[in-house]
Amino acid sequence: MRGAFDGWTIVFDLDGTLVDTAPDLLGALNHVLMEAGLEPVGLETIATMIGHGAKAMIIKGMAAQGVEPEAHRMDGLFNQFLAYYEANIAVGSQPFENAVAALDHLAAEGATLAVCTNKRQSSSDRLLDTLQLSGRFAAIVGADSVPERKPHGDHILLTIDRAGGDRSRAIMVGDSRTDERAARNAGLPFIFVPFGYESETQEEIAADAVVSNYSELVSALLALFS
Repeated sequence: MRGAFDGWTIVFDLDGTLVDTAPDLLGALNHVLMEAGLEPVGLETIATMIGHGAKAMIIKGMAAQGVEPEAHRMDGLFNQFLAYYEANIAVGSQPFENAVAALDHLAAEGATLAVCTNKRQSSSDRLLDTLQLSGRFAAIVGADSVPERKPHGDHILLTIDRAGGDRSRAIMVGDSRTDERAARNAGLPFIFVPFGYESETQEEIAADAVVSNYSELVSALLALFS
């Protein structure tokens, strides 16, 4: 018996889309800041920087205290951030509400699931392994595993290929303008989840569908596919 999503590949962003990673990213940033003799910052200071990588968060966290990091120190600060983060990668990080149930429903209906993230491959694998989510995905493709990362459309298309999917029967789910641009560049429909870390509104993003809770995802996909 065919499932509702047989032959379809659903590609997900990771941070801010599948998993709320903000608590542990903030913990790693504050570790770096305090080691540099600065004060810890709150999530509101760096929330919109989360999708732009560790260096952007470090710069923002320091700038909030009137400090501009010297260029020659950035690699050291980044490595310090990464070491702490990978050692504490899932202390506070959790899948968003109803995400796991939605993934299982999609898989039961025949969908192929994949992750396309601008997170490093090692960090992506470690996070999903720790949360016991890796086995649900046919491919997990980090930024350093492809020639061009999102918003380049090839990042998504190569993810679909590695998942064994069909590029003409795929869709992207993400929480950011970067995800939206990547989906458009790949020629795919885009579902926006507004509970992530994007500063732009859902009206500005202009996605094909908006899902405010994962309990709404299956019906949104069915509406797009019909």
